[in-house]
Amino acid sequence: MFNDHQKLQQIIDLGMEIAQIQDLDVLLEKILRAARKLANADAGTIYIKSGNYLKFSHTQNETLQKRLPPGKKFIYDAASVPIDHNSIAGHVASTGETLDILDVYQLNTDQVPYAFDRSYDKNANYRTQSMLTIPLKNNQSQVIGVMQLLNAQNNEGKVVPFSETDIPIVRVFANNAAMAIERAQMTRTEILGLVRVLTELRDPEETEAHVNRVGAFSAEIYQAWARKKGLHRADIETNVETLRMAAMLHDLGKLAVPYSIREKSGKFTAEEYEVMKQHTVKGAQMLLKSAQSEYEEVAAEIALNHHEYWNGTGYPGHVNPETGRVLPGHEDGQGKPRGKRGEEIPVFGRVVAIADVYDSLSCHRAFRDALQETDVLKTLEKGASNRFDPDMIKAFFATRDTIRAIVQRFPEKS
Repeated sequence: MFNDHQKLQQIIDLGMEIAQIQDLDVLLEKILRAARKLANADAGTIYIKSGNYLKFSHTQNETLQKRLPPGKKFIYDAASVPIDHNSIAGHVASTGETLDILDVYQLNTDQVPYAFDRSYDKNANYRTQSMLTIPLKNNQSQVIGVMQLLNAQNNEGKVVPFSETDIPIVRVFANNAAMAIERAQMTRTEILGLVRVLTELRDPEETEAHVNRVGAFSAEIYQAWARKKGLHRADIETNVETLRMAAMLHDLGKLAVPYSIREKSGKFTAEEYEVMKQHTVKGAQMLLKSAQSEYEEVAAEIALNHHEYWNGTGYPGHVNPETGRVLPGHEDGQGKPRGKRGEEIPVFGRVVAIADVYDSLSCHRAFRDALQETDVLKTLEKGASNRFDPDMIKAFFATRDTIRAIVQRFPEKS
């Protein structure tokens, strides 16, 4: 356990740390883990405001996590809660006031307007007891979300009420967290703004949901692969943040492809296919030209390499991303760029290749219906050692449950 001085120093250190995180999902994971540590809470959830609802955006539960096999992630369902006085989170979002509840099962609904929904506990075989629910407020004192911490614990691991001295400290951290969340939301909005341009140009494949899924899939696959490879945890966390954002821009180069080719529902001619393949180089050029951050540089690398094949038959091959010309010494027998093979393909390009193909095959396209999941998985299995890095494919299959949960979090808008 930490004393008050140590916790105040933690807040300063954590505030500096979270201020550097640009990706929203990585940030929410870090904020919730830090808040739980400050309050010694077993579990918690962060809700983000979306219109008149609170969106279930990130959750953690140490007790339920320990029941899972090593390497498996705790899966939670996507859900929304109305901002009203019926639920605890909704009430806090409505009033902007913190709620500290000793035992949610002992709430007297004759005295308070809100109630605790026990169905979650029943389904998860969990017992929620003490609960601390704090509004996340920006600099204008507007509620942008809610953080809910569950089951404070003492040194022996017994569930106890939240400490009166911890609550003000967690509230200060929550204020810092809210500002960091708004900054990350702005970064996500900027990325999605570029994607919307493609959507507005009537490219139905490049939806916000698609790029969010590809980014989230890529992060999960990479983490599983990197842990298996024995990479340091700090390096993995840094790379995941960058990858999560950069992967969303993998097809930005389609902006440079003529609309007549992008909209075509039938098979491309040989000439049209060559033009379409240039979206990899064009995307890299666009991102490198405007790059002002690490994630944009990584995005350029992904854009260039996510159609390379493990066996060397992909594209665009060994080219200078700035000129699109073949690199000296890397020509094939016809003077064209030789395809990158195996580990010549950058790691992030290899992981996004799998994430992109999985999502594309799973979704309806103008020229075909969505494939059944079993058929998609067979296609990926068949592509191991041929189109895809075989170790990356193993990492994908190790994260299938999480992948399915991500699909639920980012559904296509009807």
